[in-house]
Amino acid sequence: MIDWVHPSLLLFGGAVVVALLRGRAQQAWLLVLPVLVIWTVFSLPSGEHGAREFLGIALTPVRVDSLSMVFASVFAIITLVGSIYALHLKDTAQHVAAYVYAGSALGVVFAGDLVTLYVFWELMVFSSVWLIWCRRNPVSMAAGFRYLLVHALGGVVLLGGVVLYFLQTGSVAFDQIQGDGWAFYLILIGFMVNAAVPPLHAWLADAYPEATVTGAIFLSALTTKTAVYTLIRGFPGTELLVWLGVIMALWGVVYAVLANDIRRLLAYHIISQVGYMVAGVGMGTIMALNGSASHAFTHILYKALLFMGAGAVIHMTGKAKLTELGGLYRWMPITLLLYMVGAFSISAFPLFSGFVSKTMVVEAAALDARAWVWLLLSLASAGTFLHTGLKLPWFTFFGTDSGLRPKEAPLNMLVAMGIAAFLCIFIGVYPHWLYAMMPEAVEYNAYTSGHVLWELQLLLFTGVGFFLLLKHVGGEWKISLDTDWVYRKLLPIIAGAVQRAFSQFWQGTLATLSRQVTLLVSGVSRHHGPQGMLARTWPTGSMVLWVAVLLAASLLIYYL
Repeated sequence: MIDWVHPSLLLFGGAVVVALLRGRAQQAWLLVLPVLVIWTVFSLPSGEHGAREFLGIALTPVRVDSLSMVFASVFAIITLVGSIYALHLKDTAQHVAAYVYAGSALGVVFAGDLVTLYVFWELMVFSSVWLIWCRRNPVSMAAGFRYLLVHALGGVVLLGGVVLYFLQTGSVAFDQIQGDGWAFYLILIGFMVNAAVPPLHAWLADAYPEATVTGAIFLSALTTKTAVYTLIRGFPGTELLVWLGVIMALWGVVYAVLANDIRRLLAYHIISQVGYMVAGVGMGTIMALNGSASHAFTHILYKALLFMGAGAVIHMTGKAKLTELGGLYRWMPITLLLYMVGAFSISAFPLFSGFVSKTMVVEAAALDARAWVWLLLSLASAGTFLHTGLKLPWFTFFGTDSGLRPKEAPLNMLVAMGIAAFLCIFIGVYPHWLYAMMPEAVEYNAYTSGHVLWELQLLLFTGVGFFLLLKHVGGEWKISLDTDWVYRKLLPIIAGAVQRAFSQFWQGTLATLSRQVTLLVSGVSRHHGPQGMLARTWPTGSMVLWVAVLLAASLLIYYL
């Protein structure tokens, strides 16, 4: 008797049902399905399930342990929150894409082998891109194609690493990746693409702001966090990740300074916050790994809350630029209040969820005698509050009145935001609920006088600095260049130049070949009379066609 059901299959099947339903029946199913998924995830028995061999390769489709459950449980919760937030939406394609995407993410965290992981990994790409394309405008279509191309490249690199790893070890079991050869680094790079590690990060800030209002909630929660899970599982203690994580934390903060689009600002802070998790993986101590896992959990909740708040503003005003907003606190006060819960959480205010997770990673750096890492991560934390907790809400809800008079966000959006806000506060007040889920026992107390006073001082001075320099930190109409400039601008220029050179080369080659064949045929006509078909001068197009036919025939005869 089978005593378990794979949550991914439940979501895939549920997505089919969504496609068949309409109206209130569809809305009811949008609430029932994620509740069933949450129940299924928490009822999964520990251990490995469904193990089998395929082409001589041992596969383990489901592995349930404490680490996979940390991520699976929060993925299931955010699927419910995202479903409630999108309840008013009548775009069936978005609902289907979101559930396939969430199911694929659950497939990754439960995968016990690299082959199963790769299948779900690629399915995540092809389902998530629809949440960008469903916005149905030229900008989102272009951003979606760039997103798809970057992840396709990352998938090829990951597949190459998996194949090499199997050839080297004879196994595809997904545990800590051993060795330091090509397989090790190819798999690492494949995971780093989805984690948005610079310089492989620009797809995130490029695509997420162009996604649909509801689709961005799922995007902000799943792709980068599945990558964090794979790094914790496969690459703990990899020193390179420490400094890459620090660079991420600072990179996201610096580029958030330049952002004018409210969701682009939040997207850069995804990069920054994931940097803490990546750095924790690199440190590899028990406290650091617990910190990375717990920060991934809290980040999914508060970042979804921030994107929901920003999405509510966009939904009700049709505006997304800081320079187009202002004065909305009178008209959307509940949205403002709930957004600020997310802002306090990401900024690591005491009594909010980010405080009990982010400080664990920073403290792990201090205990590991990494003074520069501790200092730079603390500096990035100040930058997070500056932009997400001060700049964005000030210029969106306060500041100069934009003249916009929107209504408050729809009830289902506010309910979804309220659930996420409650969890952010609950975890901040009672962190032991979160710590009990961690892979290893947590021996950390965030609420010491030292931690609280240091964090409050950091945040207080950041706030003072913001208001002193207020006129210099507002949004501006400008475009910030990031590493995506390489494939958005430079590569098209290079490709165009190569194409022109190649076209000119072949035109010259074919013209020369045409003249030579014409001379040959003319010589034949002088000996055999001028009336035959071969005696005429052929047009260049006909010459190209017949040369291609003759070459193809020659190759076919040669290889047969």
